[in-house]
Amino acid sequence: MQMLDLVHRRRREGRDTIMLCAGQPATGAPASALAAAGDELHASALGYTEVIGDRDLRETVAAWHSETYGVDTAAEKVVITTGSSGGFVAAFLATLDHGDVVALSCPGYPAYRNILGSLGARVVDLVCDETTRFQPTADMLEALPAQDRPKAVIVTSPGNPSGTIIDPAELERIAKWCEDNGAVLISDEDYHGMSFGRPLATARQFSDRAIVVGTLSKYFSMTGWRVGWLILPDELITPVENLQASLALCAPAISQIAGRAAFSPEARAELDTHVERYRAARRVLLHELPKIGFTRFAEPDGGLYLWLDVSHVTDDSEAWCHELVEEIGVAFAPGVDFDPVNGHKWVRLSLCAPESETREACRRLGEYVSAR
Repeated sequence: MQMLDLVHRRRREGRDTIMLCAGQPATGAPASALAAAGDELHASALGYTEVIGDRDLRETVAAWHSETYGVDTAAEKVVITTGSSGGFVAAFLATLDHGDVVALSCPGYPAYRNILGSLGARVVDLVCDETTRFQPTADMLEALPAQDRPKAVIVTSPGNPSGTIIDPAELERIAKWCEDNGAVLISDEDYHGMSFGRPLATARQFSDRAIVVGTLSKYFSMTGWRVGWLILPDELITPVENLQASLALCAPAISQIAGRAAFSPEARAELDTHVERYRAARRVLLHELPKIGFTRFAEPDGGLYLWLDVSHVTDDSEAWCHELVEEIGVAFAPGVDFDPVNGHKWVRLSLCAPESETREACRRLGEYVSAR
């Protein structure tokens, strides 16, 4: 986020900057969502919705999830949250006590670690590399010593920052391990809808005990609207509802109305064209990065990111990223937030920039590295 703030400041100053640091689609909400919001602005008082979300939106999410994955998802199991971030806070509070252990992949999304730390949980890192395509495995969980056996396990597929997808068979093994060991599986499926060919599975295909987290921010291109959802086992619905009533009361009413329209066939057709934009940016990076000497990376299966090893040019990725912004106007995300162990040797690149800007960023990077 510091890098993003730096980009915004430079742009206000009129300084050319290519932004490959943020996981935010450059596109906005689909046209049908905007139309629905516009119609509702003058037709409704836009008061509080149900605490667990507008019934029509919950039914829409449930139907989409059922049809997409071939599972039986009822609207009663869906809770609408203030983005997936609000969903994570509610899920953690509902399932964890102070001092409980949570296992998550390293590298991984830094907000998990930060939220869990603020709630008094203890994080156990599942250190991942290319041998497991930067995803955790059931074998890693089984190998944990007794004192590190987790109360909850978080998986993210497609990954952040890796962009890799957990094979469905491995996700099934993780789900079974969690059931056999009394752990809660929390599956972050925020980037579902964005795959470049590898199959995506939901944890609910393998366990009705799993918690699934989703959002309108990524595939649906509605980041600032702040709508996400949880799909919960029965016994967690009331606890999460009670927490939601105090934490947020409800997600924004206008955003829920727009969100319902984002699932329409017309919106989905529009959103699928965005995925092709990300695919084009991915193609540029996979072709250009090795040509300029960057040969070790996690090849993205989906989502919005590429995780890149920069250890041959720096051992301080944070300082290097600041240097790149100032010297060539290209912004990457330093790896230190995503990986407290090896992140000083890695950076995260976003696939959200247009193909032409991605190509120009690679050109500038190549010239800069050659000159140095």
